[in-house]
Amino acid sequence: MNNSLAPTYERQIGEHWVLWYSKSNSYSVVESSFKNYLDSYLKAETIGDFKRDCNIDSLEVEAIASTINNYLKDCNISIAPSIDEHVSIDTSYRNIIKQYFIKGKSINIYFCSEKVLKTIHPAIAHLEIDTSNSAETIFDIYLKDEQLYLFKDQQLITKAAKKDYHLIQGKFIMQLLCNIHNNREGNWISTFHGSTITDGKSSILFIGKSGKGKSTLCALLAANGYNLLADDVSPMLSKNKCIYHNPSAISIKEGAFNLLQPLVDNFNALPNIQFNKAKGLIKYLPCKNPKKDYYPSNTVVMVNYKSESETILEDISVKTMLETLIPESWLSPNPLHARQFLDWLETLNLYKLTYSDTDKVTLKISELFQELNKNL
Repeated sequence: MNNSLAPTYERQIGEHWVLWYSKSNSYSVVESSFKNYLDSYLKAETIGDFKRDCNIDSLEVEAIASTINNYLKDCNISIAPSIDEHVSIDTSYRNIIKQYFIKGKSINIYFCSEKVLKTIHPAIAHLEIDTSNSAETIFDIYLKDEQLYLFKDQQLITKAAKKDYHLIQGKFIMQLLCNIHNNREGNWISTFHGSTITDGKSSILFIGKSGKGKSTLCALLAANGYNLLADDVSPMLSKNKCIYHNPSAISIKEGAFNLLQPLVDNFNALPNIQFNKAKGLIKYLPCKNPKKDYYPSNTVVMVNYKSESETILEDISVKTMLETLIPESWLSPNPLHARQFLDWLETLNLYKLTYSDTDKVTLKISELFQELNKNL
């Protein structure tokens, strides 16, 4: 009845359909029964046509048609316009300077205060160098009139309200990844909110809501011979659909300190950082670089640390996985990238991992890697 609201791309994965709407750059996962009604609704010219095609009574057809119409409107809300990029940099906020050497490149970051410095610096402090050499790239991050600003080489990248500092963190990481991997923002399919571990052949993307233990698990695996490819922000490039190295350290929350202290060398020597009182103390654990800058990944594991639980690895649906992955991930609005993302979803092994025992969970992931590598 209104084909202009139809999904741009659709893909059946298992018992669910994943639909992508270009106008809103949003993904929707629906049951097959709803998809059948949706197809009939979009094909029908009138309510009568819809009723005949679905073989349902008049009262029910009105309710279903209303539900579908509201659903389609919600899925087609336009993407918010980009910010005004014609904002001049204010260099009077250059109160603190830090220089870093990352993958052969020298980078300077100017901060306006210690508070703002804590939004970015602790995760890359292990890459800081004590030198005054000229930098290839210069970032400025400062707070002005309750707005946080991020500039790269004096060009505004983004700004956000002070309370939304995580948006500045995410955008900075994106720009840093572009810089060290010689790519543009428009070349990435996504920066997934998740952490990725590699065994040198393939990689596994670990996802989970804050506090569910994904970073703790990655620290455990790194201490047992695996390599951290990316913590918290895992970027996927369009060219090869591989996840690339993010050099940030693993952020460890205070609740995991006692668990990791006996397993990680010099853990107590890592400084305690407190930026947000609600989140408590955090330590940042640097990891050695993986052998390569990128690895393929066809496995996503949703992590769930649960005290005194058995170690259980079980299959989950694409719906369950995407409900966790999408809300805090950045996904490219480019139709090519949306299609590549759907292609990738079709290849995935999807699991939920519940654990509490460190030895057993390490063994379980080792067995999973062995199984994955049989098909390489």
